[in-house]
Amino acid sequence: MLEEQLRKIEEEVCSWGDTVHYASVPPIFKKCKGSFLWDNKDQQYLDWQMWYSACNFGYGNKFIIDALKKQLDELPQLACQYLHEDKIILAKEIADITNKTVGMAGRVQFNVGGSSAVEDALKLARNYTNKQFTFAFYGGYHGRTLGATAVTSSARYRKNYGHFGDRAIFIPYPYCFYCFYKMKPEDCNLYCAQMFERLFDTEYFSIIDKQKDPEPGMIIFEAVQGTGGYAKPPEGYFRKIADVCKKYGILMIDDEIQMGFFRTGKMWAIEHFGITPDIIVFGKAFTNGLNPLSGIIARKDLMAHDIWGPGMTHSTFSSNTLGTASGLAVMELIKRENFEEKANHIGEYLSKQLKEIENKYPVIGYVDNLGAAIRVEITYPDGKTPNRELCGKIFDTSLNPNIQASDGKRYGLILDQGGWYKSTFTIAPNLYSTDEELDLGVELFEKIIKKFPQN
Repeated sequence: MLEEQLRKIEEEVCSWGDTVHYASVPPIFKKCKGSFLWDNKDQQYLDWQMWYSACNFGYGNKFIIDALKKQLDELPQLACQYLHEDKIILAKEIADITNKTVGMAGRVQFNVGGSSAVEDALKLARNYTNKQFTFAFYGGYHGRTLGATAVTSSARYRKNYGHFGDRAIFIPYPYCFYCFYKMKPEDCNLYCAQMFERLFDTEYFSIIDKQKDPEPGMIIFEAVQGTGGYAKPPEGYFRKIADVCKKYGILMIDDEIQMGFFRTGKMWAIEHFGITPDIIVFGKAFTNGLNPLSGIIARKDLMAHDIWGPGMTHSTFSSNTLGTASGLAVMELIKRENFEEKANHIGEYLSKQLKEIENKYPVIGYVDNLGAAIRVEITYPDGKTPNRELCGKIFDTSLNPNIQASDGKRYGLILDQGGWYKSTFTIAPNLYSTDEELDLGVELFEKIIKKFPQN
């Protein structure tokens, strides 16, 4: 069918309530492979976003696809109230690697999407603590179901629906480039962590009563913020937060949905920061985007069978057989390949080149990375003031598959616009990216930047 016909039908019958129409003219894609997508006109796009890190291991990964095909022939469907071997073994794989990496001996519960897994984590914490208030962070993103939006800081996700349950108590995240307190990391002495600790000084700060029993029973956070702009905290920040939480019996829920599975060079991003959370939420790259599967792993006492029994939470498609087959293939890849090395190489290689571009173009305010989670701050020429409008124009321009590269071909470049001010490009390449693909991305990105005034 002609593209014009498809677009007319889409306008008539498709909801625009999802995120597709963030782009002014969203492409219509027909195939994918590795780091690339092709649209209906066979125009090629290099993907520097990989489906919000859902495809860390590349589009069309044959090893994972073969596992999925095998499952289609053997056990393609099974009601989730029954057991199958892959579910049990996959839970053990997650439990073993979590114990090894962050020292948590835990139990696993599966779900389908990331928002649903966040809901499960919140239910689990409320069930254990008998408390419903939650700390969460400015810039934090945990999904768009009603419960998940209550702990997601963006007001626009809630404003049309009112509040469901209890809105979180939001606190500043240490996004040092745009510090909430306008301080400098080199001499702030973790001021934001100090401000969190001060909330517990007196009942008149609304957190504790005179017996020092806090109202909030949990804190949910991303070790590295995803939609919030790939911001990473300074050294020692989370250890300080963890000390306060331990003192007052507050459970720590680590949302690894975007950063898990080696996006930052570690299985879990929290490994970089030296603490052991009570609950970890995971999804996206868990199946490399092939079949929806998410989950939580929590301390065993939180999931003790006598307090978290059958039916405490449920999803019809949780632990679906196609998802668990894909998840097991991902875990096997992790055993076979050194993704820590791959992610760190990508991060170092790309950041070096992007910092060179930063030095040439005043509208690039800052480049930073943790592993293969790379961020580029787009600013006014002062190098500091966020420039959302320009970031949006660059985003739209990148989707035009007409950027001439030195190899003689024309490409589009898939970027993602995020950050607190929607002025940040969050770059998440395929972890199998070659240096040639990384070079191509840098070339395309610079050619797009050149199109815009620098003063």
